[in-house]
Amino acid sequence: MGSTLLMEGVSDAVGFVGGALAGYWLARLFGIDMFAAGYDTASIVGIVLVGLGGGLGLQAARRWRAVKAARSAKGDKAS
Repeated sequence: MGSTLLMEGVSDAVGFVGGALAGYWLARLFGIDMFAAGYDTASIVGIVLVGLGGGLGLQAARRWRAVKAARSAKGDKAS
């Protein structure tokens, strides 16, 4: 049980951080600086892209774990 929880935590963290970084670099690709002084529209859009990227990365990690668990369960039934 301990290793299952560890895998869940690590995969969630990797998915979230990877997605957030992808959102950050997507914002940079569009020329958006989310760290600009003040909260202008471009900064808000950059922050939203990072948040969306983190959320999508987290969901991708959870979907990956679900597929992996389903394959593992299917393999256990075949044995």
